Amino acid sequence: MTSTWRTLYEQALASEDAAAGYYNRNVGVRTPEGKVNVRIPLAAADVMDVRIWREEDVLACIGPYVGQAPGLRHVSEDPRFQVHHFIEGRVLDSFCPRGSAVPAHVMTDVVALMDQLARIPAEKTPARPPDWPESGDSAGFGRLLAGLTRRIHTTHLGEYGDVFAAFGIPAQPLAVVDALWDGLTSRPFVMLHADLHRKNMIVSDAATWFLDWELALWGDPMYEIAIHFHKMDYPDEQRTEVLRQWRDRLPPQCTAGPHTDLDLYMAHERVKSAIVDTIRYSKQLGPAAPPERDFLIGRLAKKLNAARRVWGSPPDMTPQRVAAALAPWLER
Repeated sequence: MTSTWRTLYEQALASEDAAAGYYNRNVGVRTPEGKVNVRIPLAAADVMDVRIWREEDVLACIGPYVGQAPGLRHVSEDPRFQVHHFIEGRVLDSFCPRGSAVPAHVMTDVVALMDQLARIPAEKTPARPPDWPESGDSAGFGRLLAGLTRRIHTTHLGEYGDVFAAFGIPAQPLAVVDALWDGLTSRPFVMLHADLHRKNMIVSDAATWFLDWELALWGDPMYEIAIHFHKMDYPDEQRTEVLRQWRDRLPPQCTAGPHTDLDLYMAHERVKSAIVDTIRYSKQLGPAAPPERDFLIGRLAKKLNAARRVWGSPPDMTPQRVAAALAPWLER
């Protein structure tokens, strides 16, 4: 069977029909037993997110508890790749782009997933790093997230300092959130997907399947819904409905705390997005065709304005100002 898996890997490498995320390249390959998804890590991807587990360990953990996640078929160490069951359907983003309303069942499916994850016993999850915050230490969890964002900003300051300044990113971009972590409510930690957005959801026969588990974490359940809201960009009425379902369905200790806890996590994500996406988008702009460039520049302007509100700055970053600051990358 080893030669068969290696053959699938080689077919995937040679295929021009691939869906590339930030950390992995995904290729559907047909076999006599049916189609599979070959998932190959992108070696050159900068680490911009907290990562503590291997994805295959997460999938093995959640299998008995989560009904709508990819099934793991094979894992190879050298070369490094995974083979998942292929899920037929439509990527949510392809027919409900960011900012638009989603089908009602998607909201219910998202909350059901969060509830399933919250009920996985701690002893069934993969081992955590030895310095990981203890369950209930929501403040420590928040500071850990902010620590990576701070390192990303510091690491790229030499190359992007002028751009950061042009975008109004402060010299200490996390100061406004760092002062508030100690006020977070203590909540028991649970398994988090931590990357629930429209490109990671496939809708098939009125059911939602959830992909890309490489960023799964053990942490504060309030962070899960905060980062989900940040990345989904629901219309206001749907965001309110998801929050209502979340509070009604999850164990009450997971949803305890004021709305300011949710606001704090979202403020962090807006700051992180302004920094990380300035770096990511600049690298995509050079080879991008003009329509895609305009799309990326417009999206980055929106992300920057969301962060500027966190910093108390006017949300007046226009696509023209973004393009001017990123001119060196546009010319590459």
